[in-house]
Amino acid sequence: MRRYRRDRYEVYKDEISTDESYNLAYRKVKKIKGFYTHLKVYLIVNAIIIVSNLNRDYFSHSVYENGLLDWRTYSTAICWGVALVIHAFTVFGPDIFFSSEWEQKKIQKYMDREAQNNNTKWQ
Repeated sequence: MRRYRRDRYEVYKDEISTDESYNLAYRKVKKIKGFYTHLKVYLIVNAIIIVSNLNRDYFSHSVYENGLLDWRTYSTAICWGVALVIHAFTVFGPDIFFSSEWEQKKIQKYMDREAQNNNTKWQ
């Protein structure tokens, strides 16, 4: 793979930007695109697996016999789903829940509270 990248670099080296912010943004977009491709494959493959397991005994009359409540029907989706969540955290980072703005607000809140407590102690 490295030889391929090196060859591509030689061909397109005049078109590659030297702007570092552009390169960082480009890498981030490639990671996001990779995650959405992973998500798309996950949905398609697991939909096929689940539908095929549910339809394998279409004429059975029991919910347990046709695979609806069978662990094996959903095991791939669950295990792969855990890996997909990990991939999401590596792409989007911990900023999904705790952004830098949230962090700054919390720091300011605790600093204000501490300043207020220090002022009331001496009065």
